Amino acid sequence: MISVEASADVSAGSEVGHGSRIWHLAQVREGAVLGENCVIGRGAYIGPGVQLGNNCKVQNYALVYEPAVLGDGVFIGPAAVLTNDVFPRAINADGSLKTEDDWDKVGVRIKEGAAIGARAVCIAPVTIGSWATVAAGAVVTRDVPDFALVAGVPAKRIGWVGKAGLPLQEDNGGWVCPQTGSRYEAHDGGLREVGD
Repeated sequence: MISVEASADVSAGSEVGHGSRIWHLAQVREGAVLGENCVIGRGAYIGPGVQLGNNCKVQNYALVYEPAVLGDGVFIGPAAVLTNDVFPRAINADGSLKTEDDWDKVGVRIKEGAAIGARAVCIAPVTIGSWATVAAGAVVTRDVPDFALVAGVPAKRIGWVGKAGLPLQEDNGGWVCPQTGSRYEAHDGGLREVGD
């Protein structure tokens, strides 16, 4: 079953997976694909052709512009923005109003389990690694490694987080989650869970 509030604007040309809920004043544009059990908060915007995996949460007033691609279990915090224009302008150099044909959209890619904090901005094109966390208010201007915790303007890595979302603690040349006990090791500029 899909639940869509009466005030939401969901295009007939979009696909919404089973168990998904779309709240008041949200807009889901044509060609957007939402996986199963997604939650789209009040006033959130999902652009044309945006793809969400299963079990994603897009909180109130977040803006997800095309051609963003979100993996399974991605969290987008309240009022976060995923941009899509490297050189934004309303008009061309000759003063004419820009149209869809006057710019090339670039997207933000967010991998499985990653979380984007409230009012964070991801400047496309960037990739946010699996299980990474972008702190509230951060401005991401370059790719974020798997399991990284980034903060600031521009965002920089300030630590590592595990799948539970908690900061990892250094332990015997690796890292460990204080909640689950899961162990992590360095891998390709990021981390990976030992045993994966």
